[in-house]
Amino acid sequence: MIHHLNGRLVEKTPTYVVIECGGVGYQVNISLNTFEQIGGNEQLKLHTHLVVREDAQILYGFAQTEERELFLLLLGVSGVGASTARMILSSMDVNQAKMAIQSNDVNAMKSVKGIGAKTAQRIIIDLQDKLGALEPQFGEVSTQSLTAHNNSRQEALIALTTLGFDRSRCEKTLDQILKDKPTMAAVEDLIKDALKRL
Repeated sequence: MIHHLNGRLVEKTPTYVVIECGGVGYQVNISLNTFEQIGGNEQLKLHTHLVVREDAQILYGFAQTEERELFLLLLGVSGVGASTARMILSSMDVNQAKMAIQSNDVNAMKSVKGIGAKTAQRIIIDLQDKLGALEPQFGEVSTQSLTAHNNSRQEALIALTTLGFDRSRCEKTLDQILKDKPTMAAVEDLIKDALKRL
């Protein structure tokens, strides 16, 4: 098991990063929350979890141990896979997810793409008792704004299609967001708004 990676950040996108450790480049899938916290650091440490499937070995990385712990708890819920767990952690931060679970907020969970009422209820029922072990996360979140709208739009489009959304729907949604909020330039803000609308 790969517990963490500490190396040079080679590539950074809203859905994955590439970290070079000892001459080897590791592609690590990340949530939008981790993307926000990475900032422009050239030297990067990520807490990781390796998901092994019949057809692939996929590495997931987290800026905070609390996020990894919640990711692992979500994986333990029947019907929740790694992609769904990452989608939850991209739609809300650790504290928001914990609050939704602990306050029985089914609607907050249902607002995440791919989660229906039954899965939302299962997550809440399965994790309510277990969440007491997690400490709240009060990390400082750094956001990087890209000044050019077309660059932000393109990065957001790539991230959303990587997460499984239809490309043409994503393009229309992003165009509408930029029309509604012309001052919005940060990629992560675009993606978060799009996740609510798609």
